[in-house]
Amino acid sequence: MNRDNIFQQNEIKEDFTFNDQVAEVFDDMVHRSVPLYGIVIDAISRLLNQKSQDRLTVYDLGCSTGTTLLELSRKLHHEQLQLIGIDNAPSMLKRAKRKAAMFSKTGCLSFREGDLTNCKLPDADVILCNYTMQFIRPVIRRLVIEKFYQALPAGGMLIVCEKILAEGAFHRSFIDIYHDFKRQQGYSELEIATKREALENVLIPFTMEENMQLLKETGFTEVEVFCKWFNFASFVALK
Repeated sequence: MNRDNIFQQNEIKEDFTFNDQVAEVFDDMVHRSVPLYGIVIDAISRLLNQKSQDRLTVYDLGCSTGTTLLELSRKLHHEQLQLIGIDNAPSMLKRAKRKAAMFSKTGCLSFREGDLTNCKLPDADVILCNYTMQFIRPVIRRLVIEKFYQALPAGGMLIVCEKILAEGAFHRSFIDIYHDFKRQQGYSELEIATKREALENVLIPFTMEENMQLLKETGFTEVEVFCKWFNFASFVALK
């Protein structure tokens, strides 16, 4: 796993993008930047294993290098399992396909290039959006969630994991706690500040309540938070 040192120089040439440079270090970046990353994937597997059907089709939208689906391929117990990753970054997909082949998971794991705002999702039982919606322009997020709702059957699930905004007195405290977490992962003050500047116009989080409201207003009958760490939250919505 290549170590993330992209933001060691205090020079921002462009907003954050999932380019070749990011893809090269993404696995290290996400493990060191997203609290409870592995625990959330394990929690998702436990939720999906509660679905008693033999056949299960799962889409991971914004699948990056395929880590989530690779882990699910090991943890899910369904007899007929199809795990499909969609991402708009070819460099990410190249690494995802390499992982699937390396671990002999190409039978149940596949990846394709596409835009989650307009991709087709045939036979979807579960749709995952892990740290993906936060990069979608807020004005169209409802339309995207509505598309996911329409793609799912009755009993289908949408799982959304996001960085969120805390409100009121806890807003600054939660940000400071998150920065402490990143320091503990070996990021310097310069790296933390530089990456935050690069993400400022790209990653636009909602509050937890705004995320919940968005899911409910698009028609999901049950919405719950199944994991939360200060300014990160994971939601499951049932159609």
